Amino acid sequence: MTLHVVGDGPTGVLVLAGSSGRVEVDRCDVLAGLGGVVAASYRWFGESVDLVPLESFDEPLALLHERCERLVVLGTSRGAEAALLLGARHAEVDAVVALAPTDVVWASLASERPQRSSWTSGGEPLPFVPYDDDWAPDPGATGPPAFLGLYEHCLEAYADRVPAARLPVERITGEVVLAAGEDDRLWPACDFADAVVARREAAGLATTLVTHPDAGHRVVLPGETPVAAPPVRAYGGSDEADAALGALLRPHLLRVLGLSPTPG
Repeated sequence: MTLHVVGDGPTGVLVLAGSSGRVEVDRCDVLAGLGGVVAASYRWFGESVDLVPLESFDEPLALLHERCERLVVLGTSRGAEAALLLGARHAEVDAVVALAPTDVVWASLASERPQRSSWTSGGEPLPFVPYDDDWAPDPGATGPPAFLGLYEHCLEAYADRVPAARLPVERITGEVVLAAGEDDRLWPACDFADAVVARREAAGLATTLVTHPDAGHRVVLPGETPVAAPPVRAYGGSDEADAALGALLRPHLLRVLGLSPTPG
């Protein structure tokens, strides 16, 4: 594990990318630039998100916690899936920030069949919602394929698998902040976020949800350079709308980082 670490201060943030697998150098630099923040990122899976042991996050979390008083996990997409699982697993996590989140565990992104879980705990795979290999994007659509329909279809087709696959968000004792774009074309992040809020609310736990009607799957924080979306799939939104969602998220992000919100 090669951990990219920048910044100094009382709050440590573990930054997890989605299925791109990239090390979030720019995001770490932006967070560290706020002052009072140590931001760390690394490639947290191998070739694909496939049977990733939740224990594999213990070391980077411990390294941050040894150095910082406050601990935050910030993840995007499949990284948000990880962040919410880690918040439920680690009581020392003071806040989870989940961007374009899911509320269930999904099947591995590996091509091997039969399908497997994305995650393991104690050597055992977590229950998951499978993908329907027979699903195909709309052949009449132009541009990169939108996989939103796949996720919506799988939730219905495998409805019997959904209850066991739900993320245990009721067990997260720290703060939870969610950000989702209503134009997300990769998966129904707003629906997932609403489900997280509802389950935590039923457990008497507050959750902050930030949305934007025109934003897509990506959230661009103030100061970040938008990363070009790979042409293999549709993400929805636009650089401007995705940045607008990031601006709406900013004061809530500052709060959970233990920083005072400032204008702009």
